[in-house]
Amino acid sequence: MWDEVRRERLLWDQVPPEFHARLEGAPFFFLATSGPDGRCDCSFKGGGPGIVRVLDARRIAFPDFDGNGAFMSIGNILLNPYVGCLFIDFNDGARLRINGRAEVREDDAVAGLFPDCRRVVVVAIEQVVPNCSRHIPRLLPADA
Repeated sequence: MWDEVRRERLLWDQVPPEFHARLEGAPFFFLATSGPDGRCDCSFKGGGPGIVRVLDARRIAFPDFDGNGAFMSIGNILLNPYVGCLFIDFNDGARLRINGRAEVREDDAVAGLFPDCRRVVVVAIEQVVPNCSRHIPRLLPADA
C-alpha cells in the first residue's frame, strides 16, 4: 500500500490516516539522532506492537525504556532535537521514514500513553517519506 501512495507524492508533512494503525502496530523501529557536534547515532527501539502512538497526523510518541544506561538517544535529543525514525515491515517490505523535532516529556499529559515509562518522546513531524519495498528481505520472527 505504501508503494501506491508513494507514486502520488514522494514527501509529506504528515502521516496519512491510512497509515496510523500500521505505525501503531509496528513492533519496532530505528531511531536516528545526532549530538550538537553532528555525530550520528542510530538505535533499535523495540517493545512490540504499541511501541509508537500516533497522537495526530503531525505527531507521534514513543516510550523511553531504560536500556543500557548510556542515554545516547535521549541525551542527543536534549541537545539536538532533530530525529529520524525508520519503520520497516519485513512481512511485505513496506518502509516509512518520519523526520522531525523530538521533545522528551515527563508530564502527566503523556504519562498515560505508556504506563510503565517515566519518559515519553513526542516527535513533531516535519517530513514523512514513503519508500518502495525493493531490496527489503522477508524475515521470519524468532520463536519466543
